[in-house]
Amino acid sequence: MEDVRPLKPWGQHRLSDGQTGGRAEEGDRAPEPNGGWATTLARMATSSAITPDPAPEAASPAFGTATSAAGEPRARRSGYRRLPVQQRREQLIAVALELFGNRPPEEVSLDDVAEAAGASRPLVYRYFAGGKQQLYEAALRTAAEELTSRLSVPAEGTPTERLAAVLNRYFGFVAEHHTGYAALLRGGSVVETARTSATVDEVRRAALRQTLRYLGVREAGPRLTLLVRAWISVVEASALSWLDEGRQIPQESLCAWLVDEFVAMAVAAAGHDGQTARALAALLALEPADGSAAALVAQLAPLAQSARPAGAGPRAEG
Repeated sequence: MEDVRPLKPWGQHRLSDGQTGGRAEEGDRAPEPNGGWATTLARMATSSAITPDPAPEAASPAFGTATSAAGEPRARRSGYRRLPVQQRREQLIAVALELFGNRPPEEVSLDDVAEAAGASRPLVYRYFAGGKQQLYEAALRTAAEELTSRLSVPAEGTPTERLAAVLNRYFGFVAEHHTGYAALLRGGSVVETARTSATVDEVRRAALRQTLRYLGVREAGPRLTLLVRAWISVVEASALSWLDEGRQIPQESLCAWLVDEFVAMAVAAAGHDGQTARALAALLALEPADGSAAALVAQLAPLAQSARPAGAGPRAEG
């Protein structure tokens, strides 16, 4: 026997999680007296806005202008407005990224995202049926793409100036997304998965590629690769410490120190690896003779020489 359920009054219907009907979410609009629905349908019929799945958000052009049975104006739902599908998805990701960037991911709920976006919880599920985890991974991918775009080395300036410019953009991102950045790199978050870890590793690989391109190296040997990876780890650890200490060191000063750290590590590695020695020599050849990089090498070379055992020959390989 067919199960016939009584109809519920308007406002008691709820969309299930992930449902993609064209009907508005609960509370988005109420029926309008005096031909309000006819007006709405007429406007919908003449509308040229056609969007693909998921279903477009229900329009409410007359919402807020209709009157109640008592003749009083209905209250407008604050913050709700219709957006095209792609624009709404991008907005939800941007809002989530802002929340995840300033609070630990486990402290952000879908209700928080919906409220900040001026949308409903079912609407968030319409775009991210996997819930908070799917939304977090989408926000993380967006952040990773933005961070990767900041790793491109500018064409102008000396090698150390160009590297400092990249670091300044990197630390600008760290400052903008401080809490999310710290939670991401430290790990242990309840939303951390193999996919989120892979996203972070891809950023590190992009940093490796950009640094090797900056050095003019197409095929890096194991020692030069180890040098660059170790320096990237120093940058990440410095960023976390910088956040923990309340950013007491000015950002430009910190970036300049990390550039010197790279040069110093390269000088040490050059004594063990011919490829690193050649890359460092090519880099220094483009620096002014009275520049900071040349001065640093001049200070380090005697120290490195005095630290070697007497009679020791060249150690560079490759």
